[in-house]
Amino acid sequence: MIGIMAILFVAVLGKQKIKTMDSGVTFEVTNMKLNTVEGSFEGMKGDVNFNPKDLKNSSFEVTIDASTVNTNNSKRDKHLKNEDFFEVEKYPTIKFKSDAIVRSKKEGYFIAKGKLVIHGISKDIKIPFTYENGVFEGTLKVNRFDYGIGSEYSTFTISEEVSVNIKCVTE
Repeated sequence: MIGIMAILFVAVLGKQKIKTMDSGVTFEVTNMKLNTVEGSFEGMKGDVNFNPKDLKNSSFEVTIDASTVNTNNSKRDKHLKNEDFFEVEKYPTIKFKSDAIVRSKKEGYFIAKGKLVIHGISKDIKIPFTYENGVFEGTLKVNRFDYGIGSEYSTFTISEEVSVNIKCVTE
């Protein structure tokens, strides 16, 4: 009985609740090969079960609200939400679900391996991240064409690769 209670305690110990208001995703993409457009997504929700001493049983299953895309330009944001880009009516969330979490060779870093689903398309990715005091921070590059975002003919106006920064704050 004590053994079962200890296992349950360890299992619960690893789970963290996402602080949605403090968490989010920011991105940068080159526009017209001259300047950079910065934007963000909010509404991060999901399940985080992370224990740096038990990576085998650690996991992430997180979504963000695609309709919260914000570049501080309402006309552009409206266009990003339509069928040319994120098509938020049909695909309201962007999702990541880990398959494995491993230590990076770089000191203090971990790597979450899993599936990223954007615009209904699922791809295997790796997200290098740090963890300190309940805050996960990761950075990755995403090729928007891999997810059917925008036209391949629009690479002059919008670069193919998008830099993504993730901040997930947990309790």
